[in-house]
Amino acid sequence: QVQLVESGGGLVQPGGSLRLSCAASGSIFSINTMGWYRQAPGKQREWVASITSVSSTNYVDSVKGRFTISRDNAKNTVYLQMNSLKPEDTAVYYCYYRRTWYFPSQADYWGQGTQVTVSA
Repeated sequence: QVQLVESGGGLVQPGGSLRLSCAASGSIFSINTMGWYRQAPGKQREWVASITSVSSTNYVDSVKGRFTISRDNAKNTVYLQMNSLKPEDTAVYYCYYRRTWYFPSQADYWGQGTQVTVSA
């Protein structure tokens, strides 16, 4: 089992920045993928970004150039730096963990979610 705890959400004005963090604990293996999904009200959950344990990254097109995913393997923590935020980025952001590098957008474990609201 893997437990994931997110932090860093909040309210920010358009054009602002936030950094989300997600700490993993439990049965962590050296080969893994971590990442983020988001779900806006009335919409399906959308994959946002992923990073493998060797720091190979992928992003959904809508956040490329604005969001940066990174990780600290020593702390089993993944980060999502979100810049130039737009109202359409408003959503609950969910961290996830996958026990392999394959199909990196698929989740084996989920965090509880953290709310990000972009509004003036």
